[in-house]
Amino acid sequence: MINISQEDQSWVKDTLDRVIEKMEAVRQRTGEKIPAVAINGTYDDRSDSSVKWDMDNGINWWTNGFWGGIMWQLYHYTGDSRYMETARISEEKMDKCFSLYYGLHHDVGFMWLPTAVADYRLTGNKESRKRGLLAAQLLAGRFNSAGKFIRAWNDNVPGQKESNRGWAIIDCLFNIPLLYWASEEMEDPRFKEIAMLHADTAARYFIREDGSVRHIVEFDPFTGEMVRELGGQGYAEGSSWTRGQTWAIYGFAVSYLHTKKEEYLKAARKAADRFLSRIPEDWHIPVDFDQPASPHYEDSTAAAVAAGGFLELSQLIPEREEAYRNAGIRLLKTLAADRCDFCPETDGILSRCTGSYHGTWDREINFVYADYYFIEALLKLAGREVKIW
Repeated sequence: MINISQEDQSWVKDTLDRVIEKMEAVRQRTGEKIPAVAINGTYDDRSDSSVKWDMDNGINWWTNGFWGGIMWQLYHYTGDSRYMETARISEEKMDKCFSLYYGLHHDVGFMWLPTAVADYRLTGNKESRKRGLLAAQLLAGRFNSAGKFIRAWNDNVPGQKESNRGWAIIDCLFNIPLLYWASEEMEDPRFKEIAMLHADTAARYFIREDGSVRHIVEFDPFTGEMVRELGGQGYAEGSSWTRGQTWAIYGFAVSYLHTKKEEYLKAARKAADRFLSRIPEDWHIPVDFDQPASPHYEDSTAAAVAAGGFLELSQLIPEREEAYRNAGIRLLKTLAADRCDFCPETDGILSRCTGSYHGTWDREINFVYADYYFIEALLKLAGREVKIW
């Protein structure tokens, strides 16, 4: 339990009350959608077969687990079974992903941990257990034994001749908890071993000397040797993409919780302290700490993920407890003050979320996964969150 002041406890409760008021209206309005973004206050639907999504962007979209994750968190917090019923709509619709197969990447952890595995943990649903284990098998099958990493994406790079079969990304630290869970559930060490080998590789190659984090590292898929780093969703090669930094902060903390391997806690602390040293005066997080003054893009997603990571670390590193706890709370309060839409008439909570600095459609909009991490962090402060990861 995170130790916070009575004033902060009151603020958390009031903010969660505002979330509940909004999300109950959104839940009723959203119906059977699996949303990814709220556009002009209305959620899209990645499960809508009438829309001509490509294979990666429709039912296989990597964030499709987060709407269900929000519903399970709110079910656990309120006890209202209507959230459970809505969560299961996403989970059952996503069964189609298994039969499609193509288009599934390493993000199966993001997809099935907040849905099927959360369902199984909370209700004992055996069908959910089966879904989670199938997803874990798919993730384990992406392991490259030469480089000791989990391959991120499939096929070739769009518009280029090169293949991405040797690419690994920092985001995968949030997918490998699916493997930790599968090992615990099956009492089989294979999955955990793969997860740890990948985390070891991430700790060695993704954390730079100064504590900043690489987004993409390319390895020779046959020899395992590091080839290069790529700029990925940040500003440029060698720059500091903030959401990647937060995947490292929170992701290594999660791996430590599952393994108690001190190297993971050290990596999380190194990334966290670097992030703290570069937070702007207004506490609104840019897409990249090294981006130019103009054009300036913000990423509220990075702030929300960082908040959860700092709060988790505050419970693991006693000498940094106060600094990390205060950082997590301040990030959440900054978001709540002027980046949150609590109006029940509109979908989506967080604004100014950005997928990539050089993106087009995904700059300074709403993302459902940003909302998930914001709500999860609030529940973490309240001591009421579902342990998804």
